[in-house]
Amino acid sequence: QCLYQFLAFVPPSNGSLRKPGTAAVLVDTQHPLTLLLNGSVGDRELCKIQYHFGEFGNYSLVVKTLSTSAKTVSCDLVINEGPINSYLPILFAFLVYMGILAILIVGRLFMKIDPVRNWVYKKLNPRETDRLINSELGSPNTTDSVSSDPTPRLWSTASRQRLRSLDTFRGLSLIIMVFVNYGGGKYWFFKHESWNGLTVADLVFPWFVFIMGTSISLSLSSMLRWGSSKRKVLRKILWRSFLLILLGIIVVNPNYCLGPLSWDNLRIPGVLQRLGFTYLVVAALELLFTRAGAESGTLESPCPALQDILPYWPQWIFILMLELIWLCLTFLLPVPGCPRGYLGPGGIGDFGNYPNCTGGAAGYIDRLLLGEKHIYQHPSSSVIYQTTMPYDPEGILGTINTIFMAFLGLQVPLFFLAVGYINFSNFLFQGIISAILTKCSKEEGFIPINKNLWSISYVTTMSCFAFILLLLMYYLVDVKRLWSGAPFFYPGMNSILVYTGHEVFENYFPFKWKMQDSQSHAEHLTQNLIATTLWVIISYLLYRRRIFWKI
Repeated sequence: QCLYQFLAFVPPSNGSLRKPGTAAVLVDTQHPLTLLLNGSVGDRELCKIQYHFGEFGNYSLVVKTLSTSAKTVSCDLVINEGPINSYLPILFAFLVYMGILAILIVGRLFMKIDPVRNWVYKKLNPRETDRLINSELGSPNTTDSVSSDPTPRLWSTASRQRLRSLDTFRGLSLIIMVFVNYGGGKYWFFKHESWNGLTVADLVFPWFVFIMGTSISLSLSSMLRWGSSKRKVLRKILWRSFLLILLGIIVVNPNYCLGPLSWDNLRIPGVLQRLGFTYLVVAALELLFTRAGAESGTLESPCPALQDILPYWPQWIFILMLELIWLCLTFLLPVPGCPRGYLGPGGIGDFGNYPNCTGGAAGYIDRLLLGEKHIYQHPSSSVIYQTTMPYDPEGILGTINTIFMAFLGLQVPLFFLAVGYINFSNFLFQGIISAILTKCSKEEGFIPINKNLWSISYVTTMSCFAFILLLLMYYLVDVKRLWSGAPFFYPGMNSILVYTGHEVFENYFPFKWKMQDSQSHAEHLTQNLIATTLWVIISYLLYRRRIFWKI
């Protein structure tokens, strides 16, 4: 539903010289396009062609007059030079990393040979660091010794040890986030979706929020179990939230290298700011209503399908009230010049009827309360929909659903800690809600999946994905111990340092350098993968030296 955008004017041919008029244009290759050719006299439609052009392809649209009297023309699309296969660099990178993995696996097998292992240990003298270490944002503590049985009979027995799967999950989310923030090889599916829909880049932030909620539950229960008073825990929650918000404001405003921060264009929202506020609300809510036995899965429930909801019924009431507020503001708040309940991108979308309505109520609230200069100036919607209004994907209204996402993650320990019982009903219900709200489509649903808006359907869909992925990691890492969680475990143990570091040093060597061909996927992908791999190596070295940045 986008307005046609002017590409070029084709001059008339010189009849005497039989030389056709020509015009050269560049077109987008991410989506199929419709080319509309209008006559210069009367603006009459001559022909219309729909085509999905390929990257670096060269095409000609040949227009010929068939009948001067009938004013009919023919339009034929000719491929002068075929497009390149832009996915070959991804295949090559995949093979390289698989080769590295194969070498590591072979090395691990050699380490099982006693003479080889003894020689390596004698040379390196490694120190064991896998023990009681709290990672930031509330990683769980260990209270019991590691069981001698490498394959526990019940899934629940692994919960008594440190859950490496939580740090592995956090690390995976963080590494994908670093990769896409560095550019993702300039592939469209490693960038955020322009508006409705999902790409790889849209998965990672909600996963990070989800695992933060899971860690909150375990860390708070651990502190209370070790005798910390609720007042002391609350002070720690307030201090940690303050530091995250302050750090976020500094990180998202990179002009601090040029002098004092200028309030005139200081961006207030951001990733760490939203994490800090979400952590404050969810952790305080859990601290206020936590009860003995809730964290260990010992609370009895007359209905097994509701055993993950009933222990949290006061929190659920609070969360549902927040969701009601989100719904009322989103669909009932009057926005000047925009229809009520508008969820579109504005710009040239919706046939250009609402150019200044980007984000509807969400964008209006941010511009009203924070000011246009204090929110994100280059939203993803500007790429396709050519929006001119600033819009912040980490704005005020979307924070409500971020709290909801963290709260869903907070309930995960009940699944893992309940003896011999895994309750899928809650997350199955969320999947059904997503299907209903979206009508299983990208654009036609009641509330489409939208990362910019952090819509309810986006939260329910991402929580289902996160639960399935975390459950798989839990089974492989903590239950069967088929995987140590490497290499994602290491950045997961230092997530704040890695996230902050990759933002601060983004434009410095060796994370970035001048390219010979800025249009090359191969060069961009090489640079972005090297930069991401360096942060994995840095986090591993810090882990080996027991250096952890905690807030």
